[in-house]
Amino acid sequence: MATAARSRIASREGRAQRRRLQPTTGIQQSKEAGHRDRPPQQARVSGGARLPTALPAPGSAGGRGQRSLYSHLEKMTDLVAVWEVALSDGVHKIEFEHGTTSGKRVVYVDGKEEIRKEWMFKLVGKETFTVGASRTKATINIDAISGFAYEYTLEINGKSLKKYMENRSKTTNTWVLSLGGADYRVVLEKDTMDVWCNGQKMETAGEFVEDGTETHFSVGDHSCCIKAVSSGKRKEGIIHTLIVDDREIPETVE
Repeated sequence: MATAARSRIASREGRAQRRRLQPTTGIQQSKEAGHRDRPPQQARVSGGARLPTALPAPGSAGGRGQRSLYSHLEKMTDLVAVWEVALSDGVHKIEFEHGTTSGKRVVYVDGKEEIRKEWMFKLVGKETFTVGASRTKATINIDAISGFAYEYTLEINGKSLKKYMENRSKTTNTWVLSLGGADYRVVLEKDTMDVWCNGQKMETAGEFVEDGTETHFSVGDHSCCIKAVSSGKRKEGIIHTLIVDDREIPETVE
């Protein structure tokens, strides 16, 4: 009997010792370090968005190389979606942070903070703000998929980003060119005939010519003209061509 008792005691001590020697899990280590547990954050982004890539750690060689250009990114611990939106005044980057524990929401437009809400009891919903010189209305929708997974979609002027860009391709023309070593992006808004160049609305002069109309403006010392002529086909409508210093510039598809 005594031998059996000693055997049971030794067995219990052996199990206790094995438990002490068993390595801690990542969750246990996080608890010991004083961190609050948070569920794994999953995200699904749509409408031309992309998930952010991992950022280099501050102090590393990669971190030092990017800190001056993207210093705000080092603070973005809950970055879940990034969109690029082409408007008349340029291509704008929208970044969104969403904390699935605290409900935090932060919106950046071209690196500038537009919205910050540190605590939100409701994890789903929407955030509305403006983008660009024309203050175009934008809305980020946050929808729960299941559990702790969320879907993030961007709307521009009440339309999904995909539909907005499809409609925009019908109402604008875009040209990208290089002059004197500098790059220029020229955009024509066909409904108003407004011309934008590198984010600035240009002063233009329009005139009627024998086969259509011409809209004249200048970029630096360069003479520019957007010529509009009828295609002769109902479906194609009016054809717009950019001519710079008597050279035709091919249109760019964004």
